Formats: sequence, structure tokens, C-alpha cells
Amino acid sequence: MSANQRVKLNTSVSGGSGSVSGSYEPDFFNERVLLLVMESMNWDVKVLCQTASVCRRLRAMAKRLLWRELCLFRAPRITESLSNGVHSSRMSGGWPALAKLLFFCGGCNSSRNFEMPWPKPGHFVRESRFSKTSGRSFLMKRCRNDLLFVSDPCEHRIGDREDDLGVFRGVFRGFRESMTRACLIARQVALEEDERCPYCGARVWSMTTAGLIPRYAAKRLGSHDGALEYFVCVNGHLHGTCWLAQLSSDEGVNGEDDELEMDGSDETGNSSGEDDPRVRNGFGNGVSNGRFT
Repeated sequence: MSANQRVKLNTSVSGGSGSVSGSYEPDFFNERVLLLVMESMNWDVKVLCQTASVCRRLRAMAKRLLWRELCLFRAPRITESLSNGVHSSRMSGGWPALAKLLFFCGGCNSSRNFEMPWPKPGHFVRESRFSKTSGRSFLMKRCRNDLLFVSDPCEHRIGDREDDLGVFRGVFRGFRESMTRACLIARQVALEEDERCPYCGARVWSMTTAGLIPRYAAKRLGSHDGALEYFVCVNGHLHGTCWLAQLSSDEGVNGEDDELEMDGSDETGNSSGEDDPRVRNGFGNGVSNGRFT
């Protein structure tokens, strides 16, 4: 047997299993193995970000499968609603964009309708709550049949300002068929030139410029009238900012909230059945170094 034949024979044997295959494939490229590893870690978002950053092949596997499975595990009810219960369906903007929106505050920069003293960078969030009742506060009356989930604002201190900065985000179901999109097109609202969606990178409409911000949106956020701005991208992702008014303990927005938990699991990952609007996103102690890819 020649040296070339021996090399060819040795490389055709699969490592550790004793089986013969056309090429050697490490276990970490096996989708089932990856799923089991992620399940054992309760679908830690930071770990998945790092896994997807290793190489193109793992990034492709994460894009095709792992981000979807993370959304189903960490945000089962909102994912069920957005996908109409069809888990194999394509998500507008992609599953990685939805995962980033659920677990990442996109930060903000100044826009023509909202002045910032300096940019605020994005960051992972340990807990979030999304509500379709809050979402209805962002819809004009003619668009009330649309389904929109909006998060509570992520609060940031800005220097010595009395008001905190609130950064919020949301997502439409079936945005391409929504009345909100139809209104934007009917009004011939131009897409913004200098603004992009922080979650999928698509172009956006300014709802302030379009005149499609209801007055009760500010009240829902705990903000002053006119002290907010938000955008909706062509894939139906919403991101916005507002100045949060200082409220006393007996002030605020009242009313029942039809909330969707972003994680219906206890520490073991099993469904707990408890209605806890505050949800944990599966991070360890250090969460700021992950990167969505």
C-alpha cells in the first residue's frame, strides 16, 4: 500500500466512533449535539453568541436553527404568537434579529426629532417584559387590529438631567399585511436616510415624521407629550426613545396588562405556570461581552 493510500484510509475513519465515512466531522458541528449542549445550559444567550462567532459554519447553523430554538425556549408565548404556532416558519427579518430584539437594548443616538447630549451604546438586558397591551397604546385607532408587542423602557441616567432616558423596543406580527404599514405607504412617508434598525439593519420609518404616534403612547411610557421618538423598520421591528418623567409612588399607568413572559421556565427549564412579568434571559454574571452574529 502506498503512502498516499494510507493517508487516504486514515482520514476516512471517523474519530472515536470506529465507523467509516467520507470525511471527519467534529461533534460540535452535529446539530443534535449542539442542541443538547445549549439545552444543558438553559439556552444561555451569551454562550450562543460566542458559539456563532467561532466560524462561518457554526454561524450558519445558529442562523438556521439555534436562534429559533432559543426564542422558543426563552420567549415561548411571544414566539408562538409571532409565528402563529408554526415554528418552522420564517420570521420577518430573521430569527437572529428577533432574538437580539428580545434580549438586547439597542441604545440610541440623536435624531432630527430627538436630541441627545451624547450617544448611548446598546447592551444586553438581564430582564425584560413585552406586552401587547402596551403595544396597542402605540397604534392609531385605524390600526388597532395590528398586533404589536412593546417592551417596558430600559432606563438610563444622562448626566445631571432630572428625567431619565427610556429606550424601548417592539415587534409587529405580520407587518407586511398590517394597517400600520398600509398607512405609512398611503401617506407616502419616506424612509429615513441616516437611521437603520439596530436589530436587522433594515431601513426605517420615523413614526414622528409620519404623524402616527398616538397621544396615549407617551402616557403609557410615563413620558411627557412630544418627548419621545420611535421608528419602525420594513421588517416590523420597533425601536424608540423617550424622556421619562419623574413619578411619585402613587402615579403611573394603571390598568390590566396582557403580558407575555419572555421565559416561562423555572431554574430547571421546565414550565412553571406562574405569571411573573419579570423574566431572566439565561445569562451568567458577566453579560456585556457577548455579540450577536
